[in-house]
Amino acid sequence: MENGKVRVGFYALTSCYGCQLQFAMMDEIIQLLDKASIECWFMVERDSDEDREVDIAFIEGSISTEEEAELVKKIREKAKIVVAVGACATQGGVQSWGNDRKLEELWKTVYGDAKVKFQPKMAEPVENYIKVDYRLYGCPPEKKDFLYALGTFLVGSWPEDIDYPVCVECRLKGYPCVLIEKGEPCLGPITRAGCDARCPGYGIACIGCRGAIGYDVAWFDSLARVFREKGLTKEEILERMRIFNAHNPRLEEMIDKIFEEGE
Repeated sequence: MENGKVRVGFYALTSCYGCQLQFAMMDEIIQLLDKASIECWFMVERDSDEDREVDIAFIEGSISTEEEAELVKKIREKAKIVVAVGACATQGGVQSWGNDRKLEELWKTVYGDAKVKFQPKMAEPVENYIKVDYRLYGCPPEKKDFLYALGTFLVGSWPEDIDYPVCVECRLKGYPCVLIEKGEPCLGPITRAGCDARCPGYGIACIGCRGAIGYDVAWFDSLARVFREKGLTKEEILERMRIFNAHNPRLEEMIDKIFEEGE
């Protein structure tokens, strides 16, 4: 701390900057200024400095270049607490999906023969390169999640993680089940809650933007079996589940198991 204030930094990697914009538009940020000093946040202060030491570092975006890999290592060295913010930072984001296409093919599709100064990588979550202390899930995260996490840090406590699926919130609100009643491939059963089941509340199937539940309780195999019974192919199931879970180490193994059973 400096002058009795917690030093905070916001850093951006490969992303749409939607998470930062979500926070920058919050009126509550102004109320925190007597308790926190913002040391780095290029979206709101062009004179920001990535080399300053901070107490809490919020990192948005996936690591998609060698330069970004080096940047997060530098941030980790200068920060006491590192928070991965949003689907890109926590899961690699939709840009890490790839749909089984190689980096070279994707690069050629986007840039053609153009020369680009940075060295590309297939997008990866921040935790693949540094230790992450806490995660804010979503695309973008909920404002309440950010305020809750920052508030607990400011009082010297620690925020609890969410360990139950979107289906819990959906049932509590009494929404019709998109998977059972409409027969649509909803990822609510394996997706981390915290969004108040916003999409199912409008009759729209969850696509898993908050990522799979942790603690080895995301049963991709059970949900894949239901999807298969509804006529989806293995490729269709993988394509849907990979959008926000491309880096989940259990995904393909569990899906393979279901389809091996049917052979």
